[in-house]
Amino acid sequence: MVDSVPVGRRERKKAATRTAILDAATALFLDRGFDAVTVREIADKADVTPKTVFTHFPRKEALVFSDEDERHERLIAAVRDRAPGTSVSDALKAHYLAEIAALTTEPQSQILALMNGTPSLIDYAEKMWLRHEDALIATLTEEFGLDEPSDEIRFYVRFALQIQLMAAREADPESSVVAGFRFLDQGWAHHSEGRRY
Repeated sequence: MVDSVPVGRRERKKAATRTAILDAATALFLDRGFDAVTVREIADKADVTPKTVFTHFPRKEALVFSDEDERHERLIAAVRDRAPGTSVSDALKAHYLAEIAALTTEPQSQILALMNGTPSLIDYAEKMWLRHEDALIATLTEEFGLDEPSDEIRFYVRFALQIQLMAAREADPESSVVAGFRFLDQGWAHHSEGRRY
């Protein structure tokens, strides 16, 4: 029992340091913008060294996306744990809409505005989001009892992930999510032949 106390204390200290760094970074980014803040300034505000910042976060952009592992788990769980009879598209659509709703509260809405106004964060967000592609492909491949993912699964996952990226930058992201999944499920064929796009 005595052996577990230092480990618990060490983990609590690491978590407290991580939280202090995140709080400092968020306050500075929201006050001055992402590009105007240095890692040294974040470290000073959190009362740590720049090396400590990089111990917890591999790069400055990761400070804005600190919940990426949790987002990954929520995304996969939305598909894997969906109710019987619920399509993959309906599960992902509901998940995306819930994630968007969470972004309307403070400080998440301010962080979203920061991200959408910073090109390097937009690029980083896209790379981070598309990292979920392989896991989602594997989840669907297993669910459908396939040894290897089909082309359809690969295309579906890529396009489904793109819906979230595109919707996040729209004035009405909820409508964009709904339209994106409607298009993904119905395809181009439902448009009248006489219309040009």
